[in-house]
Amino acid sequence: MASYARAFWTAAPGAGEIRPVALPDPGPGEVLVRTLHSGLSRGTETLVFRGEVPPSQYAVMRAPFQEGDFPGPVKYGYLNVGVVEQGPPELLGRTVFCLYPHQTRYVAPASAVVPVPDGVPARRAVLAGTVETAVNALWDGPPLVGDRIAVLGAGMVGCCVAALLARFPGVSVQLVDTNPERAAVAAALGVTFAAPEAAEGGNDLVFHASATGAGLQRALDLLAPEGTVVELSWYGDREIGLSLGGAFHSGRLTIRGSQVGTVSPARAARRSFTDRLAIALDLLRDPAFDTLLSGESSFDRLPEVLAGLADGTLPALCHTISYDGE
Repeated sequence: MASYARAFWTAAPGAGEIRPVALPDPGPGEVLVRTLHSGLSRGTETLVFRGEVPPSQYAVMRAPFQEGDFPGPVKYGYLNVGVVEQGPPELLGRTVFCLYPHQTRYVAPASAVVPVPDGVPARRAVLAGTVETAVNALWDGPPLVGDRIAVLGAGMVGCCVAALLARFPGVSVQLVDTNPERAAVAAALGVTFAAPEAAEGGNDLVFHASATGAGLQRALDLLAPEGTVVELSWYGDREIGLSLGGAFHSGRLTIRGSQVGTVSPARAARRSFTDRLAIALDLLRDPAFDTLLSGESSFDRLPEVLAGLADGTLPALCHTISYDGE
């Protein structure tokens, strides 16, 4: 039985460290989980690491098991896969996903962990939180048979959205990004690729996930009349500008925000957070998602890895952390 664990904390904007944390004994209805892998959400977690969460969003941006407060010190993260070492018999020994920060072992309510289905490798399962975001986005902006769709921004979220759209019958999907290396990722996911200036217009739906004002403007430009942009980007404390003097009004265009913190109103009456996460884990049976796992480092290197992701010196889609021997 472990009496302590180690966890990653953002001590101050731009500075990360690994700290010892007390580990309580699990009580009734709780589980003790030994972490196998955690994933780094490049968009949100680097914003947190750089201290760019605006004060007005401190409450909204809290992770389920966050400790501390923005801008720091704060223990933040939500892509964790581990093995249940203590807990209810039906969970004992099971590999589970939990929206828990980067920590070697942790105690959480049994209701907060979701078993990883057979056929989903533990490392791939760290994508569950991002696939869950994509599921919610498709509930917010549901595609129809025959739609022309663009996904602008080939990061973790955009690629997961594209992967799900590739399964829809009769739709045409193009993944759009400024990085030409994302063409290989698009091919692995089964969709076409284009640079922003070469992307095809006349789209019924555009899912925007580049977190740039230029990207959102291009997303609007790629719409057909009465089309919809589903906005998935999180800008932190940055302001962006848009030009709405062109076809925005005459074309009756729509920008719809989508955020995983709530279940889409289209399904909120019939699906819970746990239901949505279970759907995401089941979708991860598809090995095509492995193309999003772009790098792996040991837990001890997490401070330098997150710093590299935050300043752009470490390119990655989903960089995972291994807890071997922890």
